[in-house]
Amino acid sequence: MIRQHNIILNPYPRGFHLITDVVYQQLPTLPETGLFNLFIRHTSAGLSINENADPSVLVDFESFFNKIVPEHEPFLTHTMEGPDDMPAHIKAALVGSSITIPISESRFNFGTWQGIYLCEFRNRGGNRKLVATIYS
Repeated sequence: MIRQHNIILNPYPRGFHLITDVVYQQLPTLPETGLFNLFIRHTSAGLSINENADPSVLVDFESFFNKIVPEHEPFLTHTMEGPDDMPAHIKAALVGSSITIPISESRFNFGTWQGIYLCEFRNRGGNRKLVATIYS
């Protein structure tokens, strides 16, 4: 059986944010086993699975991405929506727009230190819409 649920995230500031608990709160009870796919319906933010224990990881991700894809590059042509827009699209392409997690015992089957990140690449990205698909 396949079920889908829409999830709306309130605005987050630019950066990397653990949203595992926010996602769980907006889902029905998960099946005993299955697969969970989460897709973000935006081109200037992404999703990732990574470290959920040390907050410095979130800061380091933001610093690294800003270094490899800086704003105000003179060769960028897509600039009408602001200097953070095209870098946000590039960063989102690098991170990706979906993640898949196995479900075991009605929970996400993460490794010990894993959690879901919202990777917000705009200065003011607004609400973010996600589609959760549960395969059981």
